[in-house]
Amino acid sequence: MSGSIRIGTIAGIGIFVHWTFWVFFIFLAFTFWGRSADPWQAIEALLFILAVFGCVVLHELGHALAARQFGVETRDITLLPIGGVARLERIPEEPLQELWIAAAGPLVNVAIAAVLYFVQPKAAGQLAAEGLLAPESFWNSLMRVNIFLVLFNLLPAFPMDGGRILRAALAMRMSHWRATEVAASVGKVMAVLFALAGLFGNFMLLFIALFVYLGAEGESQLARMNNLLAGIPVRDGMITDFSVLRPEDTLKTAIEMLLAGSQQDFPVVADGQLVGMLSRNRLFQALQQGGQEHLVAEYMEPVCLTVSPFDALDAVVRDMQQHHCPTVPVVWQDRLVGLVTNDNVVELVTLRNIFLSRQESVKTT
Repeated sequence: MSGSIRIGTIAGIGIFVHWTFWVFFIFLAFTFWGRSADPWQAIEALLFILAVFGCVVLHELGHALAARQFGVETRDITLLPIGGVARLERIPEEPLQELWIAAAGPLVNVAIAAVLYFVQPKAAGQLAAEGLLAPESFWNSLMRVNIFLVLFNLLPAFPMDGGRILRAALAMRMSHWRATEVAASVGKVMAVLFALAGLFGNFMLLFIALFVYLGAEGESQLARMNNLLAGIPVRDGMITDFSVLRPEDTLKTAIEMLLAGSQQDFPVVADGQLVGMLSRNRLFQALQQGGQEHLVAEYMEPVCLTVSPFDALDAVVRDMQQHHCPTVPVVWQDRLVGLVTNDNVVELVTLRNIFLSRQESVKTT
């Protein structure tokens, strides 16, 4: 995630902290310091905040390690002021697998709360005698926070854990796309409720509402795109009119091609074989490092992914997202026959959406 600083690695997964978290932490530090006459109380409050976010990291690791059991790796985990985000390479298509992955995070918090409950007889007795809202010790307060995290995350506010569990349960009875639409609608309603609650004093809920609403909308659009692309082979959505570069071409030639049309990424071909790619971003970086007379061979990059004209386009798009490939060469019998780009996929989805909308309007008239 842009603007994040890596602080370590756990189980092969990079742990990052977004810059907004540091701003939030510094703000809390000054707030606690200003309100407390005892410096140790301010330090204890900050340590408590760090302990809570430690539990959040364990929560996200629960998702990541559960996903790994189903062959899904996690790119990274990022801490934000509103919690953590584990970026999975993909969402499993099997509803039961998604359900387990979504439930793994809250189950970690259940385990943490249980450990804190049973290792503190005194705190546990006080909890039973006074109820969940009584003022408690550091560790008992941390136990209460974990209980809250379980309950809050299980709210059906897609794309939060509860919303993903809802989507997985619905997907057992209907299509994945339809289940996403329903879960996203419920998530948007929950986002509105969070926002209304936030207007009465808890402004953090306003940020959570924005996160939930935008996340639900994004997931809904992605699911609709996959649904519109289902059943379409790559050959029906690839670009066949494109330009190629040779390794011995200069960067000046690449610039002229870039300015002459709308193509942004260029396959590099030698003796009829695809040997690399030169993207627009890589071209700009190359120009900053050297002059226009440098050769394409010096700056081209390996091809991250190739596909066949007969591959399923929706699966290819998911692979493009997983491997961060904005342009994928289409190869048939060792010959480059086309390109699939993010832009032409969006255009294809837009056209199919218009076409299907017109068909639906005709049916209703």
